[in-house]
Amino acid sequence: MSHVTDVKFLFSRLFSLKNGLNTRWGIRKFSQDFDKQAQALPKGSVSPLPPLSEPLTNLPSVIYTSAKSEDYFTEVTTLSNGLRVASEKKFGQFCTAGVVIDSGPRFEVAYPNGICHFLEKLSFGATHKFATRDVMLRELERHGGICDCQSSRDTTVYATSADSRGLEAVTQVLAEVTLRPQLSTEEIEAARQAVAFELDTLSMRPEQETILMDMIHAAAYKGNTLGLPKICPPENVNKINRGIILNYLKNHYTPDRMVVAAVGVEHGPFVEFVQKYFVDMKPTWHSEETSSFKPNVDKSIAQYTGGLEQEECEIPLYPGSDLPELSHVVIGLESCSHGDPDFVATCVLNMMMGGGGSFSAGGPGKGMYTRLYTNVLNRYHWMFNATAYNHAYGDTGLFCVHSASPPNRLYDTTIVIARELANMAGKVGEIELKRAKTQLQSMLLMNLEARPVVFEDVGRQVLATGKRKPPSFFINEIEKITADDIVRVARRMLNGRPSVAARGKLAHLPSFEEIQANMSLSSSEASPQGRRLNLFRV
Repeated sequence: MSHVTDVKFLFSRLFSLKNGLNTRWGIRKFSQDFDKQAQALPKGSVSPLPPLSEPLTNLPSVIYTSAKSEDYFTEVTTLSNGLRVASEKKFGQFCTAGVVIDSGPRFEVAYPNGICHFLEKLSFGATHKFATRDVMLRELERHGGICDCQSSRDTTVYATSADSRGLEAVTQVLAEVTLRPQLSTEEIEAARQAVAFELDTLSMRPEQETILMDMIHAAAYKGNTLGLPKICPPENVNKINRGIILNYLKNHYTPDRMVVAAVGVEHGPFVEFVQKYFVDMKPTWHSEETSSFKPNVDKSIAQYTGGLEQEECEIPLYPGSDLPELSHVVIGLESCSHGDPDFVATCVLNMMMGGGGSFSAGGPGKGMYTRLYTNVLNRYHWMFNATAYNHAYGDTGLFCVHSASPPNRLYDTTIVIARELANMAGKVGEIELKRAKTQLQSMLLMNLEARPVVFEDVGRQVLATGKRKPPSFFINEIEKITADDIVRVARRMLNGRPSVAARGKLAHLPSFEEIQANMSLSSSEASPQGRRLNLFRV
């Protein structure tokens, strides 16, 4: 058959199909059916459905949800061994559960510093129930779960997020990783290599915040509690072994120092699962003598000392960037604990100082009207960073400002920041106070929209105080703050000795005494004394 014949045959078949002549295959005549349906529609209508302005018929009545106070109430139960269980309901199919432990670098006084750094790397490894890390992760993945472990200077958090229908499996995993880890020789060596690699990486990165936060705490609390390093010192990488880690866990991972918390679960079943896996099943370090064992835990109160920590070195450059080499300086003051009556006022002051990097997209809520932007970053072109931080702990706090500039501008940078800290005790504008309070309130509420943040808030508050204050409490407390409160807490901080941490090329770093002189209350009440800053010197 020729090509022309093939084409003719094809067109004839298509023509017959289109006109419905080939009924042997049961072909529907769509165009004809549509015409018949269209003829049945009411005049002026294009659809048998009612218009969008009218509701559909025969639908069930709508039931609207309502916000109930009990839905956001945190329930706390203390088990027979002193372990606290806290939970809060939250809409959704997924939950976040974890363990918050009163453990961190501040408690490593009697141990080689760096144990908590090792424990982060060893988290969610092999346990008595799960032979390998992969087996455990597969168990979590069955319920769509993820896991993480993070430690601060005074708290360690093990957390998982998963489908709430797998709550029992998730609770079992949490109990296994915190109380029954294997800590095999292979795992210890892998953690050792991971820590050593992280130390090498930190020294090659342009970002300096991690190192500087260790340095400013070391300057503020020299040789005690919060001044102990969070990053494992290089000389301790090969000293830490399984025996030391187990001894630390035995003393610090005790029921009275732990809170098992969850968000998005029913409290009753959760308490039963915690009782089954955390209380009825014993930890790895349990023995016959455990009943008479008394944990040896450092209960020292943090002693603020102030002082200077500096490291002369070359800061790596940002690859592919035009940014120059930078030197970094952090100036800190002792603030208050999170239980202090001045805590909320200190947080408002922190928002008022604000700051950030010299390059920002700006926009509403980005803090572009904070003091460190308007008085520092927008005024001095050689300032590449000025950011305020407030670290609050159970017995003390540290308020500090981190700044960065080229090494030849380090003197000017340090004096500018010192004077800006001194100016905190000056006049507080009504608009800037209102802006700082509104920004703090919005940041609090927006952060608490995330389920993992609510979990951590529940765990940390119950660990510290035995209960959780609702967000509305802090919103009201923020609203009560006045300009006099800000000045009072600023003067309280400025009455103490400053702490200074500096890293980079430090030839132009002012002396500690000169920094302290520029932060005195007398210099904040009058115009700052000292040499005038040249805005245009290169």
